[in-house]
Amino acid sequence: MTWTRAFVVLVVLAAALFPSDARAQAPSCTISSTSVSFGNYNVFSGSALDSTGTITYRCNATAANITIFLSKGTSGTYAQRVMTKGAELLGYNLYRNAARTTIWGDGTAGTGVYSRANPPNNSNVNVTIFGRVPAGQDVSAGAFSDTIAATINF
Repeated sequence: MTWTRAFVVLVVLAAALFPSDARAQAPSCTISSTSVSFGNYNVFSGSALDSTGTITYRCNATAANITIFLSKGTSGTYAQRVMTKGAELLGYNLYRNAARTTIWGDGTAGTGVYSRANPPNNSNVNVTIFGRVPAGQDVSAGAFSDTIAATINF
């Protein structure tokens, strides 16, 4: 039986746009994440392997609207992200919903983003990332990984 360890590392970024004379009243947000760790992938299983991760953000009172985007990662496409082990690829994707029907991306090519108007003031907000590795992929045993950038705009 072949078992493969698979995980996605999330790198987080924050961006704010405001005029230079508004810095004293500028909105601020922090963002952090936990990786999506799929654990062992069994190449002989007929079922997809699902997992979750979390993005946590916290904004001050002046952050009126926020949006969180996820990058494409190694694959360069949202259609199917890939984890790598050397030259070997293991397909997966990250989703906005538990049904895993809306790919979490940057809002292009049919992908969704997380957005919220008027986030709570100075309170942590946890957002779940839903991940899935489809069944039926023939890969060798070992650790596969990918790095995804999570960006919050406020």
